[in-house]
Amino acid sequence: MIKFALIKERKTPPDRRVVFSPEKLQEIRQKFPEADFKVESSELRIFSDEAYRQAGFEVADDVSDCEVMLGVKEVPLPALIPDKKYFFFSHTIKKQPYNRDLLREILNKNIELYDHEVIVKENGARLIGFGRYAGLVGAYNGFRGIGLKEGLFELPKAEDLPDLNAMCAELDKIKIPPIKIVLTGSGKVARGAKEILDHLGIKQVGVEEYLNKDFKEAVYCSIDVLDYNKRKDGSVKNNKDFYQYPEEYESDFIRFARVSDMFIAGHFYGDGAPVFFTAEDAKAPDFKIKYIADISCDIIEPIASTIRPSTITEPFYGYDAKNEREVDFREEASILVMAVDNLPCELPKDASEGFGEMFLEHVIPAFFNDDIDGVLKRAKMTSAGNLNEKFSYLEDYVKGEPIKQED
Repeated sequence: MIKFALIKERKTPPDRRVVFSPEKLQEIRQKFPEADFKVESSELRIFSDEAYRQAGFEVADDVSDCEVMLGVKEVPLPALIPDKKYFFFSHTIKKQPYNRDLLREILNKNIELYDHEVIVKENGARLIGFGRYAGLVGAYNGFRGIGLKEGLFELPKAEDLPDLNAMCAELDKIKIPPIKIVLTGSGKVARGAKEILDHLGIKQVGVEEYLNKDFKEAVYCSIDVLDYNKRKDGSVKNNKDFYQYPEEYESDFIRFARVSDMFIAGHFYGDGAPVFFTAEDAKAPDFKIKYIADISCDIIEPIASTIRPSTITEPFYGYDAKNEREVDFREEASILVMAVDNLPCELPKDASEGFGEMFLEHVIPAFFNDDIDGVLKRAKMTSAGNLNEKFSYLEDYVKGEPIKQED
């Protein structure tokens, strides 16, 4: 028998998501009778304590008798229980300074950390995550911003709606003007954003048609790395070459910026890759983009107008390209920027249910089949107070000067 705990989310701002819904826990119990679950009491979680009790699970303030702790966001240092297995997004694999002390404490407390972000296939492709929901909410927010900026329509906040179906029902009430929309990326985030575009009935067109033709209706073009980057030597290679030698490429995105009204950024941006556009590019008279839903939310690079993350409470700000500064997004000449960095929090029920589906499919079986596919082995960052070999590159990060952990 393995005893799992669904732990309370303690990070600020509050996060209502959870790894498993009550219904999903019942499904796991049927498939894996040797899995036992205990739920840490939480007044914030999208599914109430009572819902878990009614589903037949123990809810308690103390889960220290459990072996495996399942959470979503970083666990505050004082709440970490020594000698346990923890699953959560630690935000340490890119050496994020604000979480250095978190990783140190995990090592000091002899915790086995399994980061959701590195639960991957053998080829490195991620198996679980909230990407689809970031894409869905990010695209929705982008259109909500256009409605507010232009006075065309008013969409409610996604967080004020019960679920994805309600969000889509709101989209059914609006009409999108004849704008051209460029969507970057090919992963779960971009596919989530594409669901919104398709739900709105916006026509998808190919690259050449998009770049060279005017339309009387709203259209979008979905582009990947070789559409918005080109090799400096003029040769044409493949995506693998771009990911392997990003320094050999330069941005070709400006050709899309000259014809697009809206930019939905759903790409993954890797170190060393060319930027999409610079502050100077945005000053050009032929730079046409007026609305940016930056779901990827990398600050300043690769998108110069993303000068800070925005929040669920205040999701929009304006970028004054001429003076390179933030202004009110309603100012006529400003570029509207939506850069919320925790978008799935706005659809906690759907996001939790989708995440639990993936976690049940790819992770839970590994506990009971001797990890035959190596899923747990690849995701285990720490053990016996040390970094595992795959994550030894974090040694210098751990040994650096103390950095105060953010809330």
